[in-house]
Amino acid sequence: MSTKYLGKQFDIHGGGMDLKFPHHECEIAQGDGLSGVDPVRYWMHSNMLTVNGQKMSKSLGNSFLPAELFAGSHQLLEQAYSPMTVRFFMLQSHYRSTLDFSNDALKAAQKGYRRLANGLRIVKTLTYLPDESVTVSEEKQQEIRQAVQQFYEAMNDDLNTAVGIAQLFTLLKYVNMLYLKQLQPAALGEDVFNVLKESFVSFMNDVLGLKEEGTDNQPILEGLLILYREYKEQRQYDKVDQIRTYFKAQGLAIKDMKHQIDWAYEE
Repeated sequence: MSTKYLGKQFDIHGGGMDLKFPHHECEIAQGDGLSGVDPVRYWMHSNMLTVNGQKMSKSLGNSFLPAELFAGSHQLLEQAYSPMTVRFFMLQSHYRSTLDFSNDALKAAQKGYRRLANGLRIVKTLTYLPDESVTVSEEKQQEIRQAVQQFYEAMNDDLNTAVGIAQLFTLLKYVNMLYLKQLQPAALGEDVFNVLKESFVSFMNDVLGLKEEGTDNQPILEGLLILYREYKEQRQYDKVDQIRTYFKAQGLAIKDMKHQIDWAYEE
């Protein structure tokens, strides 16, 4: 079947480590015997899944489907976990490492994903502002360039997403500093500012496939923030609390900052 659709040799074959022998070794022998070349260039074997340190299996009653994870409908799950949360959770471990599902680990992944999702939303709004009075920080420039380079190196090292995500959090630190006005864009220089912005979006969306969830109602949120600001100025705190409650019910938070009022995914 693979020869029919992919040719005598194709790039990647995946599967669990339990299939290395005899299944995949038999495939290699059959391919070599049939065409004289190894049928696959790269074999990617993922490790086993466990639940609370115990092997996942139907007989133990601790196996669950993705749909059950997303709905929180299995007896071992304390809540529902979004698809992006689960994706981020799995990316935090190298695919050849054992992946242990637990509510604590999934909740931590939910918090980590939302931090990055907030950064993704923020970084798209950042613009470079030249300012000759601001001194360029070579140290910060170097750290950003190094984090970007190390992300590429991690992905080239057998898709080491765990190390790559660590570098993503380094970039997130600078995104947040720019957002909170703790760092001026000019301090990075235009080239490095653009590297930071473009790399963060590319690494999140294109490489790791991590995207924002539930962003269809952004115009509504922006309108509510305008009302929120007006109600605060008018000291109509009961209406202010109503808007806060609405945001919380959506898994969002309102951020009152010195320079602006904004919303964020609740971490």
